[in-house]
Amino acid sequence: MKEGSRRKLAAIVVADVAGYSRLMGTDETGTLAALRAHLGELVDPLVTEHDGRTVKSMGDGLLMEFPSVVDAVNCAVAIQRGMAERNSGLTPLSAIRFRIGIHLGDVIAEGDDIFGDGVNIASRIEALAEAGGIALSDDAYRQVRDRTGVTWADGGEHAVKNIARPVAIWRWSVGEDPDCSPASEKVAANRASVAVLPFDNMSGDPEQAYFADGIAEDIITELSKVAGLVVIARNSTFAFKGKATRIQDVASDLGVAHVVEGSVRKAGTRVRITAQLIDGASGAHVWAERYDRELADIFAVQDDVTGKIVEALSISLIARCPPPAPRREPAVPEAYDFVLRGREQYRLFTPEGNRAADALYSRAIDLDPDYAAGYAGLAMVRMHDWFSGQADALDKAYELAQMAERLDPSLPLVHEALGNIQLFRRQYDEAVAAIERWIEVEPGNADAYANLAGLRHFMGEPEKVAPLIDKAIGLNPFYPFYYTLYRGQADMMMERYDAALEALRRAVARNGEVLPAQLYLAACHGLRGEEQAAKDTLRQAFRIHPGFSVDWLKTFLPYKRGEDMARLLKGLEAAGLER
Repeated sequence: MKEGSRRKLAAIVVADVAGYSRLMGTDETGTLAALRAHLGELVDPLVTEHDGRTVKSMGDGLLMEFPSVVDAVNCAVAIQRGMAERNSGLTPLSAIRFRIGIHLGDVIAEGDDIFGDGVNIASRIEALAEAGGIALSDDAYRQVRDRTGVTWADGGEHAVKNIARPVAIWRWSVGEDPDCSPASEKVAANRASVAVLPFDNMSGDPEQAYFADGIAEDIITELSKVAGLVVIARNSTFAFKGKATRIQDVASDLGVAHVVEGSVRKAGTRVRITAQLIDGASGAHVWAERYDRELADIFAVQDDVTGKIVEALSISLIARCPPPAPRREPAVPEAYDFVLRGREQYRLFTPEGNRAADALYSRAIDLDPDYAAGYAGLAMVRMHDWFSGQADALDKAYELAQMAERLDPSLPLVHEALGNIQLFRRQYDEAVAAIERWIEVEPGNADAYANLAGLRHFMGEPEKVAPLIDKAIGLNPFYPFYYTLYRGQADMMMERYDAALEALRRAVARNGEVLPAQLYLAACHGLRGEEQAAKDTLRQAFRIHPGFSVDWLKTFLPYKRGEDMARLLKGLEAAGLER
């Protein structure tokens, strides 16, 4: 041992931020500012209060030392409860949650630093904790078993890196704590809940990524048809694409009990797909399978994956619900490939992407004139054309959507397309029926509930919006901007201007390049009498779409009630919009 070093017994606490790389990739500045605030306002004062000290901070991690295990545990519990309070109301995308590991062991102290096996064990234990939770070594547990007022769950023995013997741990998390805020309860996920991560493209060709994405998305769609199963939406799970994350962190972030991951290798007409269902708490595999098939068998593979997941989760509600209608497969397998490529291009929401999607969906229809997905996709392309100024495109979109419905009424995209097209045709009752049919065939799709919320807003029923948006957010925690836009629109129409302003600001923060978000925010400022803020926001709207006018608004904002359009125009006129 070096001169000046000494051995001692200490309670060692290691903490780090779950999903730190993802948080930094999403919002580096905001994450760093929030982390500094949490440390300065919550963590540091609690460490001092419990007679501990922070040995060092390491980016997203902390090493702390306490003379007493009881003090260490009480401090850690207080930190996790405090973080649950501070995260109340935040989405998983922006919430910072710590994992904490605690061990009682021998350390070597040298100056202000400590190191040795005791520190290494605490670090390995921390990695076994849930986000928002604490993992405690058996040595530490024996000292605090009945002395901290919290209940510990046996976490079993674990072989950990660079430690000769297995380590037994005990767990506690805010999701199991009756003293924590409701916001933390999502950690204790519904057991019949699942998130499907984007499948890895193993084809060796980056341009084949669309196919791997499409397989994962179609499995999400098929699972969303199962009544009683909570399925997280695509844009929440695809936020993890290309990121190295722990399955336990993904499950905790999304509030699910299980995660599906897999890979796809496509070579000519042969496809190899692997899929695994993983327990979100332990990271253990529940089910895994590999499929080597022809492209023509791709739907059978997806159905088998869906069925095995449902079987593994033992969903009791399924016996009381009719099974989902079987899909109508394309007669020509290549048509499916063109639909996946068209879907990828359409979602770029650019003129170039729309033109490419037009050609790809049209090619799918040429290959198989009875393939409903091609017509439904092309109907959405025509809607985009109409928004871009092609006056006859809405009628063409309607004809295509009707054709798709005749060919396959079980296809969710059919009803999504019909409902949206009928709304802009001012066929309000028909639009409601279409979106409700979408929910009927795909009850786990978050966007279906959000679309119904937007429709209720335009129909003059703003009081029905909030429950639908809450349902959508429950299925899609990394929800897109228009969820909060719809909530803000509804609040504005109910003259709840403070709530509207908060929601509309969140919508603009998520996507400030979309005209409606800026328009409604400008109108809300105008209705609140905030003239300068209204004018500044309206300028942003004109920057996005220099040519919009009152006539444009009356065409593309399909209000059923004249008083709703009048309220919007009143706010915009206060912002400086001329009639």
